[in-house]
Amino acid sequence: LRPVSRLDCPMKIIFSHDAEKAFLKLPSSIQKKVKKQFLLLERDFFYPSLYTKKMSGIPNEWEIRIDRHHRACFRRDGDTLTVDALGPHDTGLGKK
Repeated sequence: LRPVSRLDCPMKIIFSHDAEKAFLKLPSSIQKKVKKQFLLLERDFFYPSLYTKKMSGIPNEWEIRIDRHHRACFRRDGDTLTVDALGPHDTGLGKK
């Protein structure tokens, strides 16, 4: 088994309906940060500014940091990431 840290293949990122709605409600400055962070995620799953981590208690669910106050959580299935939640810290982690 190889570590997940560096990916050799491009990632396909899909936003769920709820995550897409949440993205569209964000201010344009935060939308720009979201796009930047997901571009970094496509290149390097553990890029330092993403603070990528496995969410405890939820199988195959991961979290990245958009900025100090915003998060995104997603499921990883091979080379496909499905974004489930996006937004302010607790909302972005699917807690509210």
